[in-house]
Amino acid sequence: MRIVFMGTPDFAVPSLKALVEAGHQVQGVFTQPDKPKNRGMRLQPPPVKEYALSVGLPVYQPAKMRNGEALGILRELNPDLIAVAAYGKILPVDILELPRLGCVNVHSSLLPKYRGAAPINWAILNGEDETGITIMYMAEGMDTGDILAQAKTPIGIEEDAPQLFSRLAEMGAELLVETVAALEAGAVKPVPQDESRTTRAPMLSRELSPMDWTRTARQLHDQVRGLCPWPAATAVLDGIRCKILRTAISGETTAKAAGTVLQADKKGLRAACGDGGVLEILELQPDGKKAMAAPAFLLGHPIPVGTILTKQE
Repeated sequence: MRIVFMGTPDFAVPSLKALVEAGHQVQGVFTQPDKPKNRGMRLQPPPVKEYALSVGLPVYQPAKMRNGEALGILRELNPDLIAVAAYGKILPVDILELPRLGCVNVHSSLLPKYRGAAPINWAILNGEDETGITIMYMAEGMDTGDILAQAKTPIGIEEDAPQLFSRLAEMGAELLVETVAALEAGAVKPVPQDESRTTRAPMLSRELSPMDWTRTARQLHDQVRGLCPWPAATAVLDGIRCKILRTAISGETTAKAAGTVLQADKKGLRAACGDGGVLEILELQPDGKKAMAAPAFLLGHPIPVGTILTKQE
């Protein structure tokens, strides 16, 4: 099948690779423009571009999708299908209507739950036990198109966003190839989304970072996992703002105010939470420093047992 692929970050690479390895004619790859990164601000190609060039695929990086440039390229390529995975740009109607088999998207949630930019993070933040992949037709609305296929997977209690990201990227690639084959055979029956079950997954921001110790241990643990690696959950320890990178739920306590430090020694750092649960901080990163285990931080910043941790304002 003649396919144009659109995607940008690491999440999209397995989907493109799967289409290539399945023998489809990938006519071209659209990805976002190179962006300056790191101290030298050198232009860095997106992961999808790097892979596409490594296998000899033509790459297109239009800055805009509505000025006619992208549409002109696509008309020349004349794809049967456009496959999209985390492209990061909205496709106008004239592009959506161009391929004879339409445009399909690889979305990392079980739609209609978690429509939006950060479905993996919000599934963890909200304490979901299950998530998955949806292959859907693209429509004008945000993730509103008919569902073509879905696959479910449990979310591990210790699994953070990058780990789940990697698993779902591979699941999405496998399901995309299966769905493309079914589309080619005319064996897909699109199912409209149930609008009454819609939830949102907006972009993340640093406003989500401060840890409120009056919340439950599970909620704080989910916050740490869901905001990894950016913007990261944060807490103030010994007057120092720290990113909290890894935690564990560690039993229960009684008659302790939320945020009370229960242990702070070479064996670990544990604090009481609002539900009487205990959260153990395993790994953290002080501002301006490298990531370290909690006991290593405590060597230079002793915290007396009984100290009350409060939410950073």
